[in-house]
Amino acid sequence: MFFSTRLEKFLETAGFSRFITAVIVVNAVLLGMETSQTLMARFGPLIEALDKLCLVIFVVELTLKMVAQRLRFFVYGWNLFDFFIVGISLVPGAQGFSVLRALRILRVLRVISVAPRLRRVVEGFITALPGMGSVFFLMAIIFYIGAVISTKLFGAAFPEWFGTLGLSAYSLFQIMTLESWSMGIVRPVMEVYPWAWAFFVPFIMITTFAVVNLLVGLIVNSMQDAHQQEEGDRTDAYRDEVLTRLEAIERRLAESAGTGGKK
Repeated sequence: MFFSTRLEKFLETAGFSRFITAVIVVNAVLLGMETSQTLMARFGPLIEALDKLCLVIFVVELTLKMVAQRLRFFVYGWNLFDFFIVGISLVPGAQGFSVLRALRILRVLRVISVAPRLRRVVEGFITALPGMGSVFFLMAIIFYIGAVISTKLFGAAFPEWFGTLGLSAYSLFQIMTLESWSMGIVRPVMEVYPWAWAFFVPFIMITTFAVVNLLVGLIVNSMQDAHQQEEGDRTDAYRDEVLTRLEAIERRLAESAGTGGKK
């Protein structure tokens, strides 16, 4: 038990965390270098050797965590994530599947856990997911209605854009992103249907300028809430520390007064 406690404290030190983060970044760079035929032709064996060394370090790290935390290892989400990624790398034959092997690049996401600002962004995004689900559902309804209308109105003349519900939904998504929406789709449609603007302009106003900005607002509010909660936790921790020090000072004063009274 004493050894496990000491080992867990060592794994939680800032130095060890920085070392693992550096290995994660180096491994990500190595995986990027493996995509270059020129670099692999000149330094292929060295790159592969360093990549295997990074994998060994990852395995040792996870092993030490499992020894120190035991069953608590499977409680933390980042541990499960690392276990999954490293496990894929160790699967026999995984080296032959570039997709499975490249998944180790996802370990760079662990940088989020050591960067407070990035962590705040992720926490805000996760907090906003329930509200975003409602907005996405609303957007799906709007897209479905728009796809049905556009297919019935423009499908006969422009089957490549509005021939089916799927094509119409994809075309409307392109219009929502404002990617070549005017000259690429809307103006050609208006040459055949001059009043088509009465459909496309309200659709853009509702989706691009209303619903999308609603998503942005939800994420921003969630990030602000996460920031305020973090600041509140920091303030509470500081207050507890001050109260602990004050209590220690009071005990010392009481002890000193008691000693003086005996004298």
